[in-house]
Amino acid sequence: YSNMAKWCQSDTIDRGIALHKMIRLITMSLGGEGYLNFMGNEFGHPEWIDFPREGNGWSYWYCRRQWSLADNKDLKYEFLLNFDKDAVDLVKTSKTFEKKPHSLFIDGDKQVLVYERAGLVYAFNFSPTNHYEGYTLKVPKVGKYQVILSSDESKFGGWDRISKDYIYTATKQKDKTCEFKIYIPARTCLVLKKVNVK
Repeated sequence: YSNMAKWCQSDTIDRGIALHKMIRLITMSLGGEGYLNFMGNEFGHPEWIDFPREGNGWSYWYCRRQWSLADNKDLKYEFLLNFDKDAVDLVKTSKTFEKKPHSLFIDGDKQVLVYERAGLVYAFNFSPTNHYEGYTLKVPKVGKYQVILSSDESKFGGWDRISKDYIYTATKQKDKTCEFKIYIPARTCLVLKKVNVK
């Protein structure tokens, strides 16, 4: 519960929220044929679940979820719930589980992972400190791409460093790969979609 008020600045909490969003999206988008939320994981519930049993004296104390934490507009739990809702909606509308994921690029040194699934490109920067300006993002096809989900959006507790209005143009390279340059801040994930624009 500590430092979860929106007015409270904490590097530890910022790191936890960033990683929570990334872990949930990578699990959701790379998973097999489905995805399961479990009793408060949607918003990072701070307590475990322990159903009444002999070992806890048949207590109901931890047999509850405090949904009020996510509903409280003064707390950061709202950010995690907002992200979970939008990520689940994205997976549903794109019919993610009907297609298999395809690796596009893994950069172990920079801690970046890029893959495609159901026509969407997922890019993750797991680096705790490195922000990549002009990072070469490999995509499946030439054309125009737009960010449709970013863990860096302010409604998810981010800093709005990634424009969802900007259109990226992927061009074919001599090695036959398709790519464009993009900014990927530390500990963020992006989802891009190929769009038809003039």
